[in-house]
Amino acid sequence: MTKFVSQKIRQKSGARLAAVQAVYMASFGQLGVDEVIKDFVNGKIGRYAIDENNPLHTEELVELTPIDTAYFSDLVKGVFTKKEDLEKSLCLYLNEKYSFDKMDGTMQSLLLCAVYELTNTFDVDTKVIIQEYVDLAYAFFNKNEPKMVNALLDQIAHAVRI
Repeated sequence: MTKFVSQKIRQKSGARLAAVQAVYMASFGQLGVDEVIKDFVNGKIGRYAIDENNPLHTEELVELTPIDTAYFSDLVKGVFTKKEDLEKSLCLYLNEKYSFDKMDGTMQSLLLCAVYELTNTFDVDTKVIIQEYVDLAYAFFNKNEPKMVNALLDQIAHAVRI
């Protein structure tokens, strides 16, 4: 990493990635929200990723930076506490091309986390939140989806953070 990024910032970024995964797992899997949170916090889930920079092109696992577990837990619990309202809000901003119900589950989870943060976490700069979720969109999707995430979150941020 060429730029200096503090451990605290890396842990918060990791918490966002883990939250998207946890929201997905709790929404579409067999485990409840509290159990998914516990598994992430205890390191049973989300501790490793495939090293995409491996010169041998083999599937090598690398341990991820520890996450900000309090931020992660608050984010996931908050999404599920307000999930119905978050979904309704998202639907107001989406067009026919990007219907929330027809979106990939990962995209749904990402947007729910992002909108929850935009509407409930006022101690984090709007641009930081949007950039973090656009970066996550690039990690999961091709270039069209991250552009949509950027435009959508920018529009929502202007409505809720002015």
